[in-house]
Amino acid sequence: MMQGGIQAIFSHGNVLKNVVLRHMNLRPRAALPLAFTRHESVSAAHMEEHGFESTTISDILKGKGKSADGSWLWCTTDDTVYDAVKSMTHHNVGALVVVKPGEEKSIAGIITERDYLRKIIVQGRSSKSTKVGEIMTEENKLITVTPNTKVLKAMQLMTDNRIRHIPVIKEGGMIGMVSIGDVVRAVVSEHREELNRLNAFIQGGY
Repeated sequence: MMQGGIQAIFSHGNVLKNVVLRHMNLRPRAALPLAFTRHESVSAAHMEEHGFESTTISDILKGKGKSADGSWLWCTTDDTVYDAVKSMTHHNVGALVVVKPGEEKSIAGIITERDYLRKIIVQGRSSKSTKVGEIMTEENKLITVTPNTKVLKAMQLMTDNRIRHIPVIKEGGMIGMVSIGDVVRAVVSEHREELNRLNAFIQGGY
């Protein structure tokens, strides 16, 4: 379901972009003043380069703010799975960053609702006697992004690897985490803004 919706966003954006650029390319240039033709060519190239691919993970983090739920929530490898899930429920998030005790700056892994379901509930284990470090996805297996990663690239990584949360790493340290919901909202917003720019271009607003 999630993958289908995301693919629809990609498809809609590409169709919209191609139709408008084709519209510009098919207009009879002989009937246009030379200055306008030059302007149109530059604008089309600008949109091709800076259109749907401009938003970065850094933009999402700025929008979430430092105090936003999910950006800075963590637990330690020694915490019980029960306490980790309790924290997720309390903050209404689907994942927590895992660090080693006393090393809050260094990421050890990530624990998600999916880990709880597959490794505790399905296997009949006790969440109160199982440590987070036993079921988390370890750091060397994590898919991560940087603040400069383009949102569309992050979305592709998440859909290809079937993950819903992705840590943001800068200079070896964890600076936040984004969810598939954050990424989809950013892409939808970017497409809406791009549609407005393309409409303005067609109407002569550029």
